[in-house]
Amino acid sequence: MPQAVREEDPDALGSLEERINRAVELVMSLRDENETLARQLQEVSAERDAARDQASKALDQAQRATQELDDLRTERKQVRTRIEKLLGQMDLLSNA
Repeated sequence: MPQAVREEDPDALGSLEERINRAVELVMSLRDENETLARQLQEVSAERDAARDQASKALDQAQRATQELDDLRTERKQVRTRIEKLLGQMDLLSNA
């Protein structure tokens, strides 16, 4: 019986060595994949931050444009009122 154990030892040791080698390869592969994913995450995070900045600037621009539009509408109403007032005075002069 001891000889049978000795004959299986090299096979068992070879099998163990093969499994360890596969485990090492798997760990190395997973590390590489992890590094790749970490780089991709950094790139995507940078893109997200840039998009947020761009969206914030666009929102600020839209708010300024809205304010300018409101100011122009107010100014137009004032001009219209002044013109109507002047036309009313011209009518009074032409009727007198």
